[in-house]
Amino acid sequence: MYLKYFFTILFSPVIFCQTKDSIKNSDKGIDEVVVTGTLKPVHRLETPVPVEVYNSTFLKKNPTSNIFEALQNVNGVRPQLNCNICNTGDIHINGLEGPYTMVTIDGMPIVSALSTVYGLSGIPNSLIEKIEVVKGPASSLYGSEAVGGLINIITKSPKNAPLVSADYFTTSWLENNVDLGIKYNLGKKIQSILGLNYYNYNSPIDNNNDGFSDVTLQERISIFNKWNIERKNNKIFTVAGRFFYEDRWGGQLNWNKSYRGGSEVYGESIYTKREEIIAKYELPTTKNIHYSLSYTNHDQNSVYGNTVYLAKQQIAFQQLTWNTSIKKQDFLMGFAHRYQFYNDNTTATVKPEKNSIYSGFFQNEITISKQHKVLVGYRLDYNRNHGYIHTPRFAYRFKFTENDILRFNTGTGFRIVNLFTEEHAALTGSRTVILKENLKPEKSINVNLNYLKKFHFKNLSVLTIETSAWYTHFYNQILPDYDSNPNEILYQNLNGYATTNGINLALDYVSNFGLKIMFGSTYLTSFKHENGTKTRPILTENFSGNWGISYDIPTLFLSIDYTGNVYSPMRLPLLSNLDPRNPNSPWWSIQNIQFTYKKWRQAELFGGVKNLLNWTPNKNTPFLIARANDPFDQQVQFNADGQVLATPDNPYALTFDPSYVYGPNQGIRAFLGFRFRL
Repeated sequence: MYLKYFFTILFSPVIFCQTKDSIKNSDKGIDEVVVTGTLKPVHRLETPVPVEVYNSTFLKKNPTSNIFEALQNVNGVRPQLNCNICNTGDIHINGLEGPYTMVTIDGMPIVSALSTVYGLSGIPNSLIEKIEVVKGPASSLYGSEAVGGLINIITKSPKNAPLVSADYFTTSWLENNVDLGIKYNLGKKIQSILGLNYYNYNSPIDNNNDGFSDVTLQERISIFNKWNIERKNNKIFTVAGRFFYEDRWGGQLNWNKSYRGGSEVYGESIYTKREEIIAKYELPTTKNIHYSLSYTNHDQNSVYGNTVYLAKQQIAFQQLTWNTSIKKQDFLMGFAHRYQFYNDNTTATVKPEKNSIYSGFFQNEITISKQHKVLVGYRLDYNRNHGYIHTPRFAYRFKFTENDILRFNTGTGFRIVNLFTEEHAALTGSRTVILKENLKPEKSINVNLNYLKKFHFKNLSVLTIETSAWYTHFYNQILPDYDSNPNEILYQNLNGYATTNGINLALDYVSNFGLKIMFGSTYLTSFKHENGTKTRPILTENFSGNWGISYDIPTLFLSIDYTGNVYSPMRLPLLSNLDPRNPNSPWWSIQNIQFTYKKWRQAELFGGVKNLLNWTPNKNTPFLIARANDPFDQQVQFNADGQVLATPDNPYALTFDPSYVYGPNQGIRAFLGFRFRL
């Protein structure tokens, strides 16, 4: 039935002319200038490293309050919820767990560890100019955590920002999101943009009747200020700061703050406060030398039932890079230092952890001819706990024609684990985290082959096809073991190896009659090989697809956007052999439609429906949260070995656990909003 509607829209007789410039502009930025793949500005079609670009127009097709939700329609990228109660999440790239994805803001690694749990939902779309995505290891330039891929959020420039902007929407679930922006000058040489984001959802809903809120209630505020200081010879000097505060809770519907941290009514209440600073300065020399720094301070005050988790993290990062060209060779050298302070109230942190990583890296991009480019790179990191870590890199680009590009990339990656800031299940529910050994850094080898083809038609329509195939091999991989003991999460380095490989396809079509189509699909396999057995990790799909279909009707001043995604079954964590829940998720899909009225030059109205199919993971499932009627396990009985006993009150031998989650538990809802630019 959906194919019928698709082709009806595709071959609609409503045809009108557009300018040549509008035809060439794609929401994915086919030939934008990118910086993420090589740490220097280069046209996307010229770089040997495949970089996907998603601009602000893409983000407007399905309006969301934060970057975490906005990424759900990026091919091969899946925002993964990890808790049915507090809705923590991380971002998977090509089937790899969230900790393998590095998220940077303006190239600075300030989103990591604690902020990967709660900070991702605090990045408002209003401050984003574009998003650049690199799939595959980027550790040779960005260091630890960039094993599976990199998402670089590039903030708006004060030069290009509107004088005044406002963006507001509300939903039938009584979610409210407002973005306000203003540009101002401090004297003649300092331009600044001030942004404010406020989000509020404070109406608990329990459609699955388990006594717990279906979606976490949240109130958050984000204040962003960025300054651009004009200098001689257009030298760069930018400074940006952000303050973020969030109060979120989920739990039993009769919970209130008087129960916080107690054992009467179960609730998960998290107060998060973050301060961030980012700066970039181009040295006043004839050489192309840049100094960058960032600093974050993260305070978290959390309770999970009667478990209190207090944590503080500080990350300071500084980097010096030098870029120069000699004939057909383009050199990039750099030095970086990352310092992390971490402390919490758990028994795992006897004293505050202070950790530094010192890095040096080198890259040479060689233009052999107009058709051929080669990139070689190497990075050396030193950490006192793990010694020296080497990460080489090689890339090759073969440009058959202006519209045919083949890229080959290979490299290694590494990751130093911050266990308790990554494994939220260690705090919620009743599972205990067990470390069976001193964990070694994970290492990986990746090979990626990418092909891009553009078709220019006589009617000015453009079709871009891009496909990639990849293979990743892991050593010392650390995966949570939920299967050996239902009351524990076991962590140790894999005694063997793990592999992830697959292929993805992306189509981008811009017509001459108002139609734009974006379609992506990814097929992958992921296994760990240990002691002669092959096991598929939990929460890893074999297939995913996403689409965005946009249609402009100028005579009605109307744009229509239909977006969606679809996922194949993935293995889910069960608590016992008697657990009646399905060990695998079904096929599922989230689909949305939006109508935007654009009669006015400076303002537009938009509205639509999210989750058209009203899909939620509780459908055809006896329950999502195990033992929701006994969240403190007061009626659970254990044997002498600590195993849960099946009793008349607990026939499935379960403990309280909210980790059976793979998709958002929020059903169909309408939304309405407006945008204003001056």
